[in-house]
Amino acid sequence: MSIILGTRQRPEPDLMVIKAEAVRDGDETFYEARDVVLVVEVVCPASEVRDRHRKPQLYAQAAIQHLWRIEKNAGKPVVYVYELDLASKTYAITGIHRDFLKVSVPFEIALDLTELDQL
Repeated sequence: MSIILGTRQRPEPDLMVIKAEAVRDGDETFYEARDVVLVVEVVCPASEVRDRHRKPQLYAQAAIQHLWRIEKNAGKPVVYVYELDLASKTYAITGIHRDFLKVSVPFEIALDLTELDQL
């Protein structure tokens, strides 16, 4: 699935959470940026620059409110949680989670990261 951000801008995040009303017939291959609540990028060596720098810029410019970036540190997942600052159209980090991820926005979730397979 991809997100239409503009003309010739259609990135495919590793995971995205969309608004329920955005699902129309179940055959969608893309969603509009306004329908996306959260994007998640999993960084690997082949996509490191794109996932750390370029995609966050594009998502922020499209006003996607929440971004999570997942990286590997010593074989364990680290989740970087960001929220959009609407005034500057940039992301502000709201947390770095190593063993346990617990947030209340954009929805409540608690996840034991130590239970995940190695990245």
